Amino acid sequence: MRADSLPDVQSAGDARGIDIDEVGIGGLRYPVIFDDGGLVQSGVAEIEMTVALPADRRGTHMSRMVQATEAYLTRINPHDLHPTFKAIAGLLDATSLQIVVNMPIATSVDSPVSANRGSQVHDLCLEGRLVDEEFHLKTAVTTDVTTLCPCSKAISDYGAHNQRSKVTLSVSGEDDVPYPVRVADLIQLVRDSASCPVYPVVKRPDERAITMAAFDNPKFVEDLIRDLSRSCRERGVPHQIEARNIESIHSHDAVARLSALDWMATANGSRR
Repeated sequence: MRADSLPDVQSAGDARGIDIDEVGIGGLRYPVIFDDGGLVQSGVAEIEMTVALPADRRGTHMSRMVQATEAYLTRINPHDLHPTFKAIAGLLDATSLQIVVNMPIATSVDSPVSANRGSQVHDLCLEGRLVDEEFHLKTAVTTDVTTLCPCSKAISDYGAHNQRSKVTLSVSGEDDVPYPVRVADLIQLVRDSASCPVYPVVKRPDERAITMAAFDNPKFVEDLIRDLSRSCRERGVPHQIEARNIESIHSHDAVARLSALDWMATANGSRR
């Protein structure tokens, strides 16, 4: 039977009069090259792609979403995602399009004393939304750092407890400036805001230097996100931060979250 003679049920009309906010595909694992003009990485990404479905349409074109991934998303440059979203929306006959791409990103890190190089892996999430002609992109990185407790240092005769901290930094852009800070710079901002970074290769001289660096720079989880937010504000970038300290002496984690998506408008208003 020829394809053009098969019934196209999903393209049929619908009489229930109910719009659907998002419908599409999720959990699609696909090979992707991330290239923002500085960092170039290849890996397998997990992709979600959805569209808004008007009340008069029975279904959407899910097979076209996989075709769109192959045609437009096997190489991703965040600077070019606005026209990419427009092209995909046209292919899907949609006025509202959402795409989420999750993939690991690795950066090369030298240990602080022995200078042994290794790869530190981070998590990257790109979340884009096109509604009519308006485009918004959220870029988020999650990476590990070290924090050392200021209270423990202050009350102990010697030593202080420290822990690994998992930090997610998200920045927002739109339309002509969808990607205000490069992924590598976001990762570095997080590493610079901690008591000390973590390193993939640690020899004994490195361990000594890392331990002392953290001891000299104690931070609560609150200090970490405030310092990181201040760095983002100095760049004039709307942002969100979540930090989780995986505590070494407590039976719980310490968590902190901060949203500064509209802080510029608030700051400008207070100056008037």
